[in-house]
Amino acid sequence: MTAETVTVERRIAARPETVFSFFTDRDRWLSWMGVDGEFTFEAGGAYRTHVNGGNHAVGRFVEIDPPKRLVFTWGWESGDMPVPPGSSTVEISLEPDGDGTLLRLVHHDLPPQARAPHGEGWNHYLDRLAVRAEGGDPGPDAWMRESGA
Repeated sequence: MTAETVTVERRIAARPETVFSFFTDRDRWLSWMGVDGEFTFEAGGAYRTHVNGGNHAVGRFVEIDPPKRLVFTWGWESGDMPVPPGSSTVEISLEPDGDGTLLRLVHHDLPPQARAPHGEGWNHYLDRLAVRAEGGDPGPDAWMRESGA
């Protein structure tokens, strides 16, 4: 994490095509982050997803380049995080790494007070994504239970 961005990396024991599919298929996305959502997986397409508790993330897909890159805007429609919908940008890059994938997430344009919580959040959810993409079940999201969702 730098002063301007939040960066999270994971090595995932699955091919880039498999990992990418968890960012471009509604049911697969919701298997690691969120409980409900509407997604239009195309450049310019909008999404709105209930991540946890009263927190709804909203944005648009900017770039979808299978299976190596995905860019989308990000913000909160509800909840207490000071990041309005579409005000920040998330870049996902996937690189082959032996028999797996190196995933790199860079979240740009977050206000200073939102950087640490988003770093914690992306670490939490990318851990869940790694388990799912590797064929496992991360189980119920503990953050859902904590938030009462």
